[in-house]
Amino acid sequence: MGMAIIAVYVVIMLAIGFWAMRKTHSVGDFFLGGRKIGPWMSAFAYGTTYFSAVLFIGYAGKLGWGFGIHALWIAIGNALIGTLLAWWVLAGRTRAMTTRLGVMTMPDFLSARYGSKFLKIIGALIVFLFLVPYSASVYQGLSFLVEAYTNIPYGYALGFLAAITGIYIMMGGYFALTVTDLIRGVVELVGVCVMVVFLAHQVGGFGSATSKLISNPNFSPALHPQPTPAGAPPAPGIPIPGWLMLASLVLLTSFGPWGLPQMVQKFYSIKGKEYIKSTIIVCTLFSLLMAFGAYYTGALTHLFAVEDLRLIEVIKDKSLGIDALMPKFLTWHTPPAISLVILLLVFSASMSSLSSLVLVSSSAIAMDLYQGILKPNASKRSVMTLMRGLCGVFVAVSVLIALGKITFIVNLMALSWGVLAGCFAAPFFYGLFWRRTTRAGAIAGIVGSLAVNFILCWFLGDPGISANDPAIPVAGAVAIVAPFIIVPIVSLMTKPLPKELVAKAFTD
Repeated sequence: MGMAIIAVYVVIMLAIGFWAMRKTHSVGDFFLGGRKIGPWMSAFAYGTTYFSAVLFIGYAGKLGWGFGIHALWIAIGNALIGTLLAWWVLAGRTRAMTTRLGVMTMPDFLSARYGSKFLKIIGALIVFLFLVPYSASVYQGLSFLVEAYTNIPYGYALGFLAAITGIYIMMGGYFALTVTDLIRGVVELVGVCVMVVFLAHQVGGFGSATSKLISNPNFSPALHPQPTPAGAPPAPGIPIPGWLMLASLVLLTSFGPWGLPQMVQKFYSIKGKEYIKSTIIVCTLFSLLMAFGAYYTGALTHLFAVEDLRLIEVIKDKSLGIDALMPKFLTWHTPPAISLVILLLVFSASMSSLSSLVLVSSSAIAMDLYQGILKPNASKRSVMTLMRGLCGVFVAVSVLIALGKITFIVNLMALSWGVLAGCFAAPFFYGLFWRRTTRAGAIAGIVGSLAVNFILCWFLGDPGISANDPAIPVAGAVAIVAPFIIVPIVSLMTKPLPKELVAKAFTD
């Protein structure tokens, strides 16, 4: 039954992709939908790209278990900072300036705004290299769930999902993505509401469950760790307090979208400034419901684990990793009908995120490096053909990583978000709002973010940089903040950009 529902869903998505392909005639159509995307489609495209299997499987499980009800601080940050404030502050200015400069990607924006081919090259390489592990984490999280619900072996589930993503996005591009995101968004909203209501009802209702989660410190072990047993060897690296880890995750997942190319793309493509207010309302409500539902469900695992010791065994099983907690929890404690709704919820969220990741990563090579640097006079047909081919390459590389069944989905995503948002958020923000930002300042921000990220990962937590290093989210958060200090300092100390270059960006 589960596979039948997924099959019908996939056929609908592919049909929309084929229909959208017939309306896609240029690179602008393929990547930005011709900058004609309305408010509802823009809102759901942003929200469904924001939340994927990584949220519902990796983050909801690991963080919901580790921080309990306190993980809802992340949900609040995602809704207010990552969505409402991001659209309010960035969307209008981004839409206007990228149109004036005639740019469609983050590396292209940095190159045009600061007059630097180097920024385009380094930006494109960062986008491609660090979106691959993020995509792999989404594939793995979704494959875990499909395997749990349908009993399809992990490798086959992964291959099936990869094929669907590749075919779908290669056909219709961004226009297909936004049309289907509207459908997927409705599925996700229904799914998350059904999931939370059903599970909370099993443990006494929403009020009773929430009261229990708040009152018992054992339900937030990351904030109330047990003392180390006498004679036990000390943990490697510098101990990271639970409150610092939680604050870092709030910052990383909430300010991260301000610099993530796949999120900023939604500001480029909206039809006009007059549609932004309505988009903000829809998108913020969507984000609040999705994030709340995921983290609250993760926290509920504590209440179920009181009687179901199988959940404790999953957490202790090093061969599975805590990323297996949510798939096991949901399959064990929901009936088949509810399970199908949840499966469609996570499937929808993940397919949208994967489509955006694949599209943005392929553009980094085809549009920013090939057309932008290597062959400026390349024909539109050759660029679109290359983008479609690179979509397949990106999917294949992501699948190869995910086949390893890595057991650190949260850290894999945190590393990707930390690098991408750290490198781009400050140069992008100052480029939009501060005329005095210089080329040297933008480059220093990128280099400084990379240095801060990897130095902190190396010296905090485990020695070196390891898969489960607890320092990765903290390093990512600091790497986002640091360039906001570095860029203005270096800009004030270096030569201003030519007036005509600045005027091109800021003059209507």
